[in-house]
Amino acid sequence: MSRSDGSTDRDVPADRGSSSPEVAVVGGGAVGVTAAADLAARGADVTLYDRGNLGAESSGRAAGVLYDAYAEDIDAALAARAMDRFRAFDRSLPGFSFTPCPYVIAVREGDPDAEAVPAMVDRMRAHDRDVSLVDPKTLGERFPLRVDDLAVAAVAEGAGWCDPASYVAAMGERARREGVAVETDIAVSLAGDRPELRVGGGGRSGNRREFDAVVVAVGAHTADLLGGAGREVPVVPYRVQALTAEIGGSGSASYDAPMVYDATAGAYVRPHPTGLLAGDGTEPVPADPDDYDPTGDDWFVESVSATLRERLGAVGEGGVSGADGTDALDVERAWAGLCTATPDGDPLVGPIGDPEDRLFVAAGWQGHGFMRAPAIGELVAEGVLASLDGTEAKAPESPWIDAFDPDRFDGDEEFEIAEGMSVESRSRE
Repeated sequence: MSRSDGSTDRDVPADRGSSSPEVAVVGGGAVGVTAAADLAARGADVTLYDRGNLGAESSGRAAGVLYDAYAEDIDAALAARAMDRFRAFDRSLPGFSFTPCPYVIAVREGDPDAEAVPAMVDRMRAHDRDVSLVDPKTLGERFPLRVDDLAVAAVAEGAGWCDPASYVAAMGERARREGVAVETDIAVSLAGDRPELRVGGGGRSGNRREFDAVVVAVGAHTADLLGGAGREVPVVPYRVQALTAEIGGSGSASYDAPMVYDATAGAYVRPHPTGLLAGDGTEPVPADPDDYDPTGDDWFVESVSATLRERLGAVGEGGVSGADGTDALDVERAWAGLCTATPDGDPLVGPIGDPEDRLFVAAGWQGHGFMRAPAIGELVAEGVLASLDGTEAKAPESPWIDAFDPDRFDGDEEFEIAEGMSVESRSRE
């Protein structure tokens, strides 16, 4: 039976006592705070560590686009669970809101990806996703979008958006209510072969603290943190960008239209309280998580602004190009954040190394981490506690997902970073 906060009967807190497992979650982004709250709701004694403030890094810079439009079995199942929880949290998690909004996938004439869209939609529908293939002309009659250059389009009805920072803050408060000790502005490092941390310093400094399990959910810092303990993982950070803008010339118009992913241009747009939010600006090269430019590049602003003018010509007073010839798209802010890639595009979620080490990792989201956080956090909580109870990761009753097994790689793989929102990534077998 579901509870009002999006959890289930298996989430009901157990009586905490000396037998409660002590679990450390390192990383206060969306996945980390969700995992911490769900672990505590299941009876664990949890301490959540973050070297800064909750949601201060990639989660706080995420786009907040949410959808369940996936063709692959595992992705579709996780997305469905995540969306169920987002909707439930909208009713139950103080400070968080979810706004339903259709999601359009648009592919332009001449783009070879157009041929893959019908089969992709069929597979999404096989998972009971409310997705339909739409003739571009019909799309233009329904929404104020330019469609004359499109070869094909699809509309996912069960999508929506939210403010990622508000989710992390609200989930952090939920974690505290569940009894999680939230420790911010504290650096930690892995120590020894046991699930042990050095708290308050790196190297040989800091106080050692041993736990029954340690969960590493530090996003772009995953390879550095695990590498410091001799565990190599092929999780590579890369830079992505987004911006917010007012529309309508006067700055008073809101973007009252669907979320749109222009697959050919590689850009997306969604409503935002001050107008619209758009991205993607993927740079397919490794980035240093401790030394990258967090501001938006001029080329990105110019490129995405041009795409918005092309696609949203009917939005706002006179369109985003302005009826009087002036620019009616007023960019407020542009920024960059980090996503993480893996060799096969799937994340690393589960136990890493010797099972006796009781070390777990959750990383490598390819740009889809925030929108799957409610489901992944729940999966981590279930998997960690099952592992502590003696369930082997590959046992039939284990909640861990084989395709996400962190030990499927050696850790020294070299690979090209691929954009995570592409049509190819949604339609892969």
